[in-house]
Amino acid sequence: MSTEENKAIVHQFFEEGPSKGNLSIADTLLSPDFSIHGPLPASPGIKGIHEVITTCREAFEHLSVTIEDMVAEGDKVVARFTARGVHKGNFMDLPATGKPITLTGIEIFRIEDGKIIEIWAEANLFGLMQQLGIIPAPGNEG
Repeated sequence: MSTEENKAIVHQFFEEGPSKGNLSIADTLLSPDFSIHGPLPASPGIKGIHEVITTCREAFEHLSVTIEDMVAEGDKVVARFTARGVHKGNFMDLPATGKPITLTGIEIFRIEDGKIIEIWAEANLFGLMQQLGIIPAPGNEG
């Protein structure tokens, strides 16, 4: 597949999965041998991405994910994203704060035979904890 086709797969994944909560998109776009490597706990395989999407959408009302940059080479696509929402549910054992959040991250996707087979994910969870008041922001120490 071309790099443009691979980018289109990743774009569709972000648009339908995290932004709209359409779990069936994972069944369509992910390989049966899919694996995720990221900061949030998740079961192996496609079940794990279902858990991550569900957890984030339950924790953050009005969750929307914007792709800021996307670069592709060979079988890999790298996407830098910004997620926005309101903390209205439990997240990583943190009760809802009602605060708006902006989370940035980068994910590397590997595409094989037109399906996402791996995702390596990094997200600015430290910055998120500062926004939620769990960790003091610089200059706001007690």
